[in-house]
Amino acid sequence: MKQVLLKSGTAQVQEVPAPLAGTSGILVRVRYSCISTGTELSSVTNSGMSLYRRVLKQPEQARRMLGMIRDQGFRRTLNRVQGKLAAGNASGYSAAGEVIAVGETVEGFSVGDRVACAGAGIACHAEIIAVPVNLAAKVPDCLALDEASTVTLGSIAMQGVRRAQPTLGETIVVVGLGVLGQIVAQLLTANGCRVIGVDTDQHRIDLALQNGLANGLNAATDNYCEVVRHATSGFGADAVIITAASSTDQIVSDAAIACRKKGRIVLVGDVGLHLRRSDFYTKEIDFLISCSYGPGRYDPVYEEDGHDYPLPYVRWTENRNMDSYLYLVAQGRVRLRNLIGKPYEIDQAPQAYSDLQRAERRPVIAILSYPDRPEALQRVIFRTAAIKADRIRVGLIGAGSFAQGMHLPNMVRLRRKYQLYCVASRTGATAKAVAEQFGASFSTTEYERVLESPDVDLVLIATRHNLHARLALEALHAGKHVLVEKPLAMNDGELAAIAEFFAGHDSGRLLCTGFNRRFSPAMRKAKDLLADVTTPLIVNYRMNAGYTPLTHWIHGLEGGGRNIGEACHIYDLFNYLTGSRVCSVDARSIAPHSKQWTRNDNFVAVIGYEDGSICTLTYTAQGSSQFPKEQMEIFAGGFVISMDDFKCISIAGSRRSGWASKFVQKGQLEELEAVANTLCEGADWPISLEDQLQATSTSFDVERQIWTTENHNQESAAICAE
Repeated sequence: MKQVLLKSGTAQVQEVPAPLAGTSGILVRVRYSCISTGTELSSVTNSGMSLYRRVLKQPEQARRMLGMIRDQGFRRTLNRVQGKLAAGNASGYSAAGEVIAVGETVEGFSVGDRVACAGAGIACHAEIIAVPVNLAAKVPDCLALDEASTVTLGSIAMQGVRRAQPTLGETIVVVGLGVLGQIVAQLLTANGCRVIGVDTDQHRIDLALQNGLANGLNAATDNYCEVVRHATSGFGADAVIITAASSTDQIVSDAAIACRKKGRIVLVGDVGLHLRRSDFYTKEIDFLISCSYGPGRYDPVYEEDGHDYPLPYVRWTENRNMDSYLYLVAQGRVRLRNLIGKPYEIDQAPQAYSDLQRAERRPVIAILSYPDRPEALQRVIFRTAAIKADRIRVGLIGAGSFAQGMHLPNMVRLRRKYQLYCVASRTGATAKAVAEQFGASFSTTEYERVLESPDVDLVLIATRHNLHARLALEALHAGKHVLVEKPLAMNDGELAAIAEFFAGHDSGRLLCTGFNRRFSPAMRKAKDLLADVTTPLIVNYRMNAGYTPLTHWIHGLEGGGRNIGEACHIYDLFNYLTGSRVCSVDARSIAPHSKQWTRNDNFVAVIGYEDGSICTLTYTAQGSSQFPKEQMEIFAGGFVISMDDFKCISIAGSRRSGWASKFVQKGQLEELEAVANTLCEGADWPISLEDQLQATSTSFDVERQIWTTENHNQESAAICAE
């Protein structure tokens, strides 16, 4: 399918694999999509900035980059950032079309329904889009799809109006008569308000007057605060809604002057916010921010998982705002026709962006149209690539940030052993960009194409956790070697199915779970120092994991929680260091009074081994980021081995030397080297099947005990009371 991507300061139309609907979403053939002349033109400009200027403009990104440089080094960080820049960004967030496929669990939508869709990265400028159900709304039969494609902008405007809480007869000023201001003004008029529109562009003012604006003022020539004061008998406006985009702080200051005592200011646009106390204090003005489309925005449970908020408690969600806006446009209460310019076809998108940047009187609403094209549903994009028979040809499933930032750069370093052959990702633009950057032969949104390819030797699975076991089994049954990121499985049933595949016969296929820490230079050094030790080990491992919001996918069904999803790394390390079998598991969790944590955020697990070793993991999200993330002490044979954040190993009680590095080294590169040694030279499996199953099973045992901690605590309290 064709999709618009922003890169290097330009809009480019590229052919990328079409998406799938997914089990809980719909697939939409787009007929029209709406270009946001403010947000998107700014994004075009930003995409052309040098890396240095981007860092200066976004200090929060600079902090993230500095953290990556500290942990991974400058070169790896630079390669990762440059790769993202080269891939470009999907553009657009408002579209309309027809449903062509419906997910298995979807209710309320059918093939053929006309729908309007919202969401950055979802309702983008593309021929085919996959949309979660709460970001799609049915279009009334009498409403044209080009007008319906403005649904996101309409929902943003509607949420801004709701934040102002207008009442019948109030005087409200709208500052900025771009597309948001035009819609806001009409919504307020429909609500029975007297609306005064302010802009510096007389053409926009004239358009708003044609659509029912009571009074239009040109801020370039009029002192609109004075006009508003006179129009309201000296009291001032009941509210001011700012839909302008400007870096100046004066816009908010003027809005405060235009307001009456105890008035309201609602910010919908993007303006300077160095607020002056005096502007607000004497009048007790309320200053409100409007969050995009409405309640539900930025909540993955609502937007991605499709769980609605109950109407009696949240009357106006973003989806209900979408429905309400479409109804008002269909009824003629919001008029858009004189705001919409002549549509550009998708192939003309670069020209559209160029025209919008240059035009003095550019249309308030710019539209892209999408002619019928059977090839739009193509889900595989091939490219010419030199395939070398003496390399391990890798099929990647899941091209997220970890795969792009870690595995693929490591494969480049090991290019005499590995070659990326194909890439499968949920997002077609991502799959294609990664394929181009790392020289793969094809990209796709259908992972089955990777498994079917006779040229793929090794399948690398880097999806979200809930897919690991199923995809690994499918790849093994397809005759492929498998390197799957941790965790190997999410429950006992999945783990049993994997064990059953290998039971009683040699399949000739490698399975390696991404327990990379055992391959790190630090752990290899520790293992070497323990080579002559005959006593059992006492191992204390502390993971200062840091806080992760409960809305993060790691806590949900896709992630399995932080014990199964991350602590499994450490259970494998314990297996590696002891070389023994687990004989006991005891775990206790705290249940903090604050609801920001779950039980598997803060716990202690004690693992006993048949050789007498005792290994303890203290895992917590309560610590400080100023403290090291991972530390370990091993007590054995009269000496103590200490590990600090995979940067150094020191030893007390022995003259043997330790190990140190400037950067964190957690063993991902060495893991790939070990896999290559197995596949190319016939070496033993990097991690035995028994160890992989044991580490995963241990995480399940810990999880069960974590969630029964409350019973343990009650028993202890009863004993203390006696």
